[in-house]
Amino acid sequence: MCTTDRDRTLAGRMTQDIRAALAHRRGSVSLAMYDPRTHTVCRLANHRRYDAASVAKVLMMEATLRRAQERRRPLTAWERARVRPMITRSDNEAARRLWADLGHAYLKRFLRVAKTTRTTPGSYGYWGLTATTAADQLRLLGALADDRGVLTARARAYGLRQMAAVRRDQRWGVTAGMPRGLRAHLKNGWLPRARHGWRVHSIGTFTGGGRTYRMAILSHGNPSMAYGVRTVERVAQAVHRNLHRGRAASQDFTPESEISEVPDGSAPAERPGGGPLT
Repeated sequence: MCTTDRDRTLAGRMTQDIRAALAHRRGSVSLAMYDPRTHTVCRLANHRRYDAASVAKVLMMEATLRRAQERRRPLTAWERARVRPMITRSDNEAARRLWADLGHAYLKRFLRVAKTTRTTPGSYGYWGLTATTAADQLRLLGALADDRGVLTARARAYGLRQMAAVRRDQRWGVTAGMPRGLRAHLKNGWLPRARHGWRVHSIGTFTGGGRTYRMAILSHGNPSMAYGVRTVERVAQAVHRNLHRGRAASQDFTPESEISEVPDGSAPAERPGGGPLT
C-alpha cells in the first residue's frame, strides 16, 4: 500500500496502521498520498471512481485560475466573489455560477492539462456527480502544491489561501492527527445517494516546518455521514502519526455531536435505499 525508496520501515509501518484503521469498517475507501521529503507514496484503490460531491469545487477553483492565467489577467471581481465562498463555506450558488461560466468543454480541457485520467465532469449542472478518483484528486492537489506548469506561483498561493480558510465546522477529515506547526489546506465533500450510501471525502495539502505533503481520501457505502467521517479520519490519523513520529497531534477525531447529517447539496440527495431526503 505504501512504498518509499528511502525508509522502508516507515512505509511498512504506515501500511500496517492504515490497514488497522480500516479493519472492520464498512464501505469502500480509497487513498492517495505523497510526501516528497521521504518519497513516500500510498495507494489504496486509488483508481476507483466516486461521485466527487463538493471536492469538485477545487477543480472549479483551479480551472478558474488557469483560465485567467491563459487570458493573461488576474481573477475578475466576479470570479473572486464566487471562488472564496465556494471553497471556504462550500457555497453552492457560487459553485453553480462558476460551473456554468466555465462550461464542460473548458473543464475537460483543464483536466487534460492537469493530467487527470479518470475524472469526468458531472452532467446537467450537477458538479457533485463529477466522477473522480483519489489518484486524480492527488494530481489536482499537486497543481496547487508544487510547480508542475499548471498554475503560476501566485495562483497556487491564492488557491491554498482559500483552502486554509475553510470554516471550522468543515475542517474535519484529513486534518485528524495532524501535528502542531502544520497548516491544513483542505476541501471536503459529503453526499448521500440511493446507491453507495453516503459519499464522504476529504482532500488536503499540509505545509509547515519546511515540508509539504498531500493526501486524498474518498469513500462511499457509509451508513451515515458521521460513520464516513470517522473512517476517513482514522486513515488520516495513521498517515500523520507515521510522518511525524513522536509529535503530539493538534487535532483529534471530530466529535460525533459536531458532525451534521445534512448533505453538502452538490447534487440531489437521496436516502440510501431510495427516496428523496426531506
